[in-house]
Amino acid sequence: MVTDIILIVFLMAAAIFLILAEIFLLPGITIAGIGGALFAIGGIAYAYTVGRMTGNITLGASIIVFGGIFIRLLQRNSFNRFALKTDIDSTLSSPKDENLQVGDEGVTLSRLAPIGKARFHGITVEAKSINDFIDENTPVTIMQIEGYNVIVENINNINT
Repeated sequence: MVTDIILIVFLMAAAIFLILAEIFLLPGITIAGIGGALFAIGGIAYAYTVGRMTGNITLGASIIVFGGIFIRLLQRNSFNRFALKTDIDSTLSSPKDENLQVGDEGVTLSRLAPIGKARFHGITVEAKSINDFIDENTPVTIMQIEGYNVIVENINNINT
């Protein structure tokens, strides 16, 4: 009987710990959450095989203990040190907001295969090649502006 109680207490303690870790520490559904659920089901099922009263006590006590610890952790803000507290206040500006226009000339900063970075008038933008791959440090001109992408063409291809 004592080993049954020790086994039930161990299973339920492991279940509570894993489920709380899943809720507060681990994002998404992970092994901890699945394991916690399995430990809880196994512990309660085993308690009911020992006796109906033991199963009822185990079920009630585990709900009370889990609920108490859960509420206590929420009230104490114990996990605030793990929480992300930074605010993102930056915005994404459109090439049109930067006064870039069709026909402006610049240079590629990375290989456009077919998308990469290019610089026009000191402004770095995401550029997309019309036809070919364009190597780094190649002069390009803006052919079209679509939303946040600048469609470019190699200057050497335009002149030929």
